Amino acid sequence: MNFKTLTATSLSLATFLICASASSAFAQYNSSAGLSSAPARKMERVKKVDSSGKDYYEDVEVEVKRDSYGNASSSDYDLAVDGAFEGQTIVVLQLYPFSFDQAKEALKKKGFSVYRFNGTPKPEELAKALKKANQFWLISSCDAQTSLNKDHVKHIKTFFDQGHGVYIWGDNDPCFADANFVAQELLDVKMTGDTPGDQKVGLKEKGDTTGLLANHLMSTGIETIYEGITIATIDKSDHLEPFLWGSAGNLVAALYDHDKKRAIFDGGFTRLYYKWDTAGTARYVVNAAAWLANYERFGDAVLAEGFKEDKTKEKVN
Repeated sequence: MNFKTLTATSLSLATFLICASASSAFAQYNSSAGLSSAPARKMERVKKVDSSGKDYYEDVEVEVKRDSYGNASSSDYDLAVDGAFEGQTIVVLQLYPFSFDQAKEALKKKGFSVYRFNGTPKPEELAKALKKANQFWLISSCDAQTSLNKDHVKHIKTFFDQGHGVYIWGDNDPCFADANFVAQELLDVKMTGDTPGDQKVGLKEKGDTTGLLANHLMSTGIETIYEGITIATIDKSDHLEPFLWGSAGNLVAALYDHDKKRAIFDGGFTRLYYKWDTAGTARYVVNAAAWLANYERFGDAVLAEGFKEDKTKEKVN
């Protein structure tokens, strides 16, 4: 994949590594990046009028607005600023039918376009799409047999090994055959089971068996999150960092962040369409995309070519 650097001068490697150690150094990220809990109050510049009728501005402390689930409602508490990834395309291979529209609209606010395969493409079609992608999302089918073959996986692995983010979504048994097929090749891990969920969980505290990993870039601004309806359980792995534990104490989502490569392995794809407006889902989705964009590796680089006018169209197979 060809990249072009937008900056006029290049940072030295040492300078880049220093900047990379603090998420706030990246213009794509909000100042709250990496903080799960929003403050109770914040400073805000408010327009006022003096005794003569002249306008002036004053910094005052105001309460942070929250939704009904306790999460800060402003997009200032997402990981990325709105429009930060304008021109970047997420290729979605969706093998289980449901509306992806709400996720697509949320991603659009951060600048991402979605090119979606609604069904199994030919391996060469997938490879062509990946050449213009920022990241790749797989939503597994609910068939016991895989829809993908070894050639599909080969192209996905090549894409991943180049440092581009991969999100692998499965769900309750049997909705993980394709997810496991890809994950075992890329991450040497799999998911199993059929655990009832349909609950909201908070941040995981020390000693808790449920909840979301606090103060990670991925959990920026999320204090409560919906786990999904019935969900799969991710096997323990030295390769993955546990991220979301369900209400039953099972590991629902985990992160891979090694060798400058990133991936997410998730056993609850029902969050993408069921009870979308329940706690934290939209923010979780846009945080995931921003994290998988891997700005810490690629810096101020954009794709040389994109899908241009057809980038939001879907490929139906």
